Amino acid sequence: MNRAAESYVKLVLAVGQHDADYVDAFYGPAEWRSEAEAHKRPLSEIRAEAETLIATISSRPAGRDERHENDELERLRHAYLLRQLQSMVARIDFLSGKRMSFDEESKALYDAVAPTYGAPHFQRILDRLETAVPGEGTLPERVEAFRQRFVIPRDRLDAVFKAAIDECRRRTAQHIELPAGESFVVEYITNKSWGGYNWYKGGFHSLIQVNTDLPIFVDRAVDLACHEGYPGHHVYNALLEQHLVRGRGWPEFSVYPLFSPQSLIAEGTANFGIEVAFPGAERTTFERERLYSLAGLDAATADRYAEVRDLLQQLGYAGNEAARGYLDRKLSRQDAEAWLVRYALMSPERAAQRVRFIEQYRSYVINYNLGQDLVREYIEKRGGTADHPQQRWEEFAKLISSPRLPSGLR
Repeated sequence: MNRAAESYVKLVLAVGQHDADYVDAFYGPAEWRSEAEAHKRPLSEIRAEAETLIATISSRPAGRDERHENDELERLRHAYLLRQLQSMVARIDFLSGKRMSFDEESKALYDAVAPTYGAPHFQRILDRLETAVPGEGTLPERVEAFRQRFVIPRDRLDAVFKAAIDECRRRTAQHIELPAGESFVVEYITNKSWGGYNWYKGGFHSLIQVNTDLPIFVDRAVDLACHEGYPGHHVYNALLEQHLVRGRGWPEFSVYPLFSPQSLIAEGTANFGIEVAFPGAERTTFERERLYSLAGLDAATADRYAEVRDLLQQLGYAGNEAARGYLDRKLSRQDAEAWLVRYALMSPERAAQRVRFIEQYRSYVINYNLGQDLVREYIEKRGGTADHPQQRWEEFAKLISSPRLPSGLR
């Protein structure tokens, strides 16, 4: 399997020469990257080799090798490599001009299809927000005006983020043994379609970038510290490197193709990790007692803001519907932005940024909300419910240390 895995890594790097967003991380042998860069292979040739590799792996019995006979991780590895390669073929087809519907694309790339919700689903949540945020003007205008009271001033941003990161790491380290020497640095950048990004560099080190194009609200500190850092992307990638790349010698986890089933696991665990690290009211308590003063905000308003924040989070699937309609050519760009303003309660500027994200990453949007829901259901079915926090952490750690697929979460 290691020979097949090495071929897979090299194919991912080859696709990356045609798709600048495809290779999210790579920390394998430098000569593999150099070879891919020196000899740009045609997509048709890469696709044919991927199909051959799929046939080769399919013909090999799952879960058996010389060292780990009938090992569950070996069976998961077998399924993982197959599905990642199938996703690669689908991405190559897209790059070659093939068009799929939103749902067809998400199934082919991410091994999952998000549920469809119509306007009435979101309207029920909006009706509750009408009561929660009274006043004059439209609901989007009132919510935006309310949220503007909770913006972190630019000169306080770094202090707030550092405090959130420290707390997220402290909580994570109480339950997960982090690799020795793990670390990351934070950069503040502009002109991106996303709000935050983790670039995993290998050696248990990440670069985390925070986009400051738009105002950053106080709740984003914990969101990003958990999602991009602890116990999110940084920990996920570090544990895969520790347990699978170094521990088992599996080269396929030294590369991360962004448009693949791995992303649903990565984004889903990163989002659910916020609940794992801050169960119940603990997040609001921490924000009120620590972050509000650092941000120069009135701590007495923390509970009120948390109430509105929790309602807004229930509108998460509205972004999927904007993407589905836009990519299926049922909504124009203007219509998609208007949908996000009305049903996701985004400001016009934030809605425009989200549509830019949809244009760049397409059906990737399902990985955040559907991924979070699937991860939550998977962990809770194994006893990791909110009233059993230790079991929740144990199941979470197992998941982010294994090659499980989205279809394997059901």
